[in-house]
Parts: sequence; structure tokens; C-alpha cells
Amino acid sequence: MAYLKISGTKIVDQNDKEIILRGAGLGGWMNMENFISGYPGCEFQIRAALADVVGSEKSEFFFDKFLEYFFTDADAAFFKSLGLNCIRIPFNYRHFEDDMNPKVLKPEGFKHLDRVIDLCAKHGIYTILDLHTAPGGQNTDWHSDAGTHIANFWLHKDFQDRTIWLWEELAKHYKDNTWIAGYNPLNEPTDPYQTRLIAFYHRIYKAIRDIDPYHALFLDGNTFASDFSHFGDAHKGWENTAYSIHDYSVFGFPASPEKYVSSEVQLKRLKRSYLKKREWMDQRGLCVWNGEWGPVYARKEYEGELTDAINDERFKVLKDQLNIYNEDRLSWSIWLYKDIGFQGMVHVSRETTYMTLFKDFLAKKHRLAIDAWGADDSQIRHIYQPLIDLIKQEVSPEHQNLYPAPVWKLQDRVGRLSRNILVSEFLVKEWAEHFRGKSTEEIDEIAKSFSFDKCLHRDGLNKILTENASSVAE
Repeated sequence: MAYLKISGTKIVDQNDKEIILRGAGLGGWMNMENFISGYPGCEFQIRAALADVVGSEKSEFFFDKFLEYFFTDADAAFFKSLGLNCIRIPFNYRHFEDDMNPKVLKPEGFKHLDRVIDLCAKHGIYTILDLHTAPGGQNTDWHSDAGTHIANFWLHKDFQDRTIWLWEELAKHYKDNTWIAGYNPLNEPTDPYQTRLIAFYHRIYKAIRDIDPYHALFLDGNTFASDFSHFGDAHKGWENTAYSIHDYSVFGFPASPEKYVSSEVQLKRLKRSYLKKREWMDQRGLCVWNGEWGPVYARKEYEGELTDAINDERFKVLKDQLNIYNEDRLSWSIWLYKDIGFQGMVHVSRETTYMTLFKDFLAKKHRLAIDAWGADDSQIRHIYQPLIDLIKQEVSPEHQNLYPAPVWKLQDRVGRLSRNILVSEFLVKEWAEHFRGKSTEEIDEIAKSFSFDKCLHRDGLNKILTENASSVAE
């Protein structure tokens, strides 16, 4: 078997036959995220808090078993049965390097990553490796696991040097693995000056190519993979490279400005947003990969009798986006494969040990809207609105929308700093306290809640994905 490669606008095999990659992201696994598995704040915070409560040995046991159960052979077999052929694997640099011992490889980081890559290969599934969290935080959000809204990756060369080093180590390890479709070196960068991202991409391209000239690279646009407008002619120095957009639609989230009915105006807005993201590539005949997209879904414990109607509406958004993608024979990776019931193709049953243990805590998190992703702030909006009003009153309009505007509007920034960083920090210990006094066997049972046999399937979503996986692919 030979490497996949990028040829013009297409991904092709060794015979130059087009291969359309369609699958999902394994979000929340080797880069945990709060809304995916139910904790508050950032992964590094809950890891430290759990160690404080149960000790390092039990804490490490829980997280290791979580990684083991989250994706197994049963998950790979199910994924393949849907007709999907590629999994994007987000990972956190901390699995491979310690901040207090930089540039010293932790070989145990490969334990689960190798296992899942091999499982996928066994079932004929390609993988794309995605550095979702880089030292210092490459973007302003929770999923870069930095605990701040400042993307310090762009302010300190040392963070960038360590990322170059890590990709060199990864390239050494995986350069001969042809089931890896490629490397996604940096997830959703947010460089307010634009130029530092281009300079970093030049560095990372050379570093990887010096070791691994074979694997394709998938480079995200700036500002959460939405903006290539400053890339200019940079692509001329990059061979075997595709360009990644993340095409989320506001219509697929609680913050949607209106009910989605597939109106002509709404369809035009969907397509306009998508085409704007890929404009730079289309002008130059370059390959586009949609690395993330997809709606979130209502849950009966929160949306009650409105749940089915809301989800039918979200499925409309999903189908309409897929119709657009099919016109372009687009390769895509929907977000995401598994979670606790908000967005995943499969989700942990509410009857499991983990979900029953955290039932009241999860309800509190939802009420306080401390997760940024798909937040419904209706129950606490009145508390934060005076702060938003104060800023509008005291700050001139031209200074109200700070980068990463327009992706972050004023109310988004206030929500990130006040709810998602500040308030969530106060709940980290409370999450960890749920484990106090638990035996190793009990902790194992909690982690086992994430295993495939403990999960339910979002059949409506999976049916649509299957129909569209085979609509243009082999």
C-alpha cells in the first residue's frame, strides 16, 4: 500500500485515482474537551484536581482507562460499517512532552495513539493526526488547553520551537505508516497579525519534510480555520499540501438567529459562508479539506418536549451542508464521533456509572452555561448583560470588537472570560470530588462508561452520514 497524496484539487492514491475522505473527528479523546466528557474548564485543570483528590496513581489510572475504553475495536468496526473511511485524531502535546521537562519525549504518549491508528488500519480506515493543543495555546479557546484567552504560542518562540521538535519526533515515528493519510500540524490557529502563522507553517513544513517527504500536510486557515486571505503565494513553497477549513454554521447551534427551514435566503447564507472560507484555494486550484463541521443536538433533560423538533431542524442544516459539499466532491471530517450526548455520532448512555454520578453536576454546568460550545445562556443572561452594557457604554464602538472578531463578538468575549474561564474554574474541584473515596475497581467502572457497549447511537445523524459517505466516494 502506498501513501495518499495531494494532486491539484484532489486527494489521490498511488495510481492517481481520487480518494474522497469522509469521516469524523475523535474529539475529546487524546485531547479532552469539557462539553464532550462533562468536566469544567480545561483538561490540565481536571487532571491536577483529580490527582489532588485521589492521588496520582488513581488519577493516572482513570485517565489511562478512559483512553483505553473510549475507542476500541468495536468503535472502529462500527465506524467502518457506516461507510466512512477516515478518522481525524486530535491530540494534546502533553502526552508527549512535559512543560517542566521540555523537548524530552515521553514514549508512553504513543501507547494509545499507535493502538487506535492500528485499529483503524485493521478496518480499512485512514487517519489524520491533528495537533489540537500546542505549547502555550495556539488559539484563544478552551480546546488549546491553556486556561487563558491569550494565545501565547504566538508570543513566545520557545513554544513554537517545541512544537517543531514534537512534529519531528512524530514524523520519525510515523513516516512509514501508509494508513496515515496525513498530518494536520496545528488546529485552529488564531494569529492576530496573520504573518506569524505563515512563518510558522514554513518552518513546520521544512521540519516535517526533512524527515518525512511522503505524508500529505493539511494546513488550517487562520482564525479557527476560517481565513486564508493573508496566505498570498505561500503555497508555492508547499508540495503535497491540502488546506483545511472548519465550516460550522450558526444555524446548527442554540444561538441561531432564526428557525432553520431551508429557505432560499438561508441556503445562500450557508453556501456564501462556505465559499468565502475556501476562496483563496479556489483561486489557485488548491485542495480543500473540511476538517470540522456539524450541528449540535438538543437533549430531553434540557430541551424537553422541544427536543425532537429542534433536532429535526439541525438535521436539515446537516443535509443542506452535505448537498453543498457533494457538489464539490469535498473530503470532510464531521465533529464528532463520541461524547456524552450533545454532538456525537454515539454518546454515553445516561444509565452508565459516569452519567448517573455526574447527573446533577452536568445540570448545573448547563444552567450556568460554563462551556462555550453551543452554550444556552438563557438562564443566566441577565447576570452578564449589565457587564456587556457597561462595555458598550464606556468603550467606543471601534474598540469593542477585539480579535478574534468577527468570530468572537463582544458578548462571546465576555462569556469566554467570565463564564468559561472564571466561573468554570470554581467548579473544577467539585468535579474531582465526585471521585473521592472511590476504589480502583469503582474508578475503572466510571471510565468504562465511555466504552462502545455503554453508548447509544444517534441514528438520524449516522443514517445521513452513511448516505452521503457513499454518494460520491467509492
